[in-house]
Amino acid sequence: MALTDPGFELRHLRYFVTLVEERNFERAAIRLGIAQPGLSQQIRSLEKIVGTPLLDRNRRGVQLTHSGEVLFQEARKVLAQTEATVAAIHRAGRGESGRISIGYVASAAYSGAVVGSIRDFKRDYPYVEVELQEMELRQQLQRIADGLLDFGYIRAPAPIPPGVSVKVVLREPLVVMVPADHEFARRSIEMLAQLADDMFITPRQPPEIGFHRNTLQACREAGFEPSVKAIAHDFTEIAALVGIGTGIALVPQSMSRVELPDIHYRPLGDVTVTSDVAIAYRKGEGSPATKAFITQHRQKIGPPA
Repeated sequence: MALTDPGFELRHLRYFVTLVEERNFERAAIRLGIAQPGLSQQIRSLEKIVGTPLLDRNRRGVQLTHSGEVLFQEARKVLAQTEATVAAIHRAGRGESGRISIGYVASAAYSGAVVGSIRDFKRDYPYVEVELQEMELRQQLQRIADGLLDFGYIRAPAPIPPGVSVKVVLREPLVVMVPADHEFARRSIEMLAQLADDMFITPRQPPEIGFHRNTLQACREAGFEPSVKAIAHDFTEIAALVGIGTGIALVPQSMSRVELPDIHYRPLGDVTVTSDVAIAYRKGEGSPATKAFITQHRQKIGPPA
């Protein structure tokens, strides 16, 4: 008979391996928690299933036949693989393995929110594979809603599709990015209104989204309607446009860590508008790994006020 015989069970291999390791029926039975006659019966059943003797009963003690030696080596591999498989299943059920696809806008990465959170998660969940994709925030939100992306780091505000939750995890003050030859490149800016005559550069976004919205809010709060060019693709392009004198830009404070030629960052004391990093994910997420990642962020930001 073959090991595909319906009478064959993994416990047969476990009993056999334990017997060989202990080299004694009594000790093996105690280790297995069964009666010695029961162990002897199970070994005979295994020999019947494989169709060949496994023990040399003409010699004293537990001595293996050649077939028994082969089965012992193979059985240990099978049991080890079985244990590894069961452990992997348990890890998956607890969210400790699997794969998470994460989108992010570059400006969120500059804040440290992306790297720090993923590093902490990987420390606690080393078996989870993380796939990172830089992506425009509206595309992130739509792909999350469509089930094509698990999680996103965006810059709020933005219209939220049905079925998607967004939580702010970091609020950053705004600073102004000016070219090296700007009159305020090395001077303090007391009020944002001092920049009312400048052209403000934002990403290619509608007025209600991200940096574009932040710029409008901050300037209106300062008492003027800004001239805005929503022409940049990302932060790098914003910096290049500012550097060549196309205009200035309001950006999150964390971006000032990026030192670029011909660019200066100046604080704005009278601006209360913040640039907010937010996380986005599906409501009722089913993936255990993604749920664990969401839970980690919820624990960091605490309950809603």
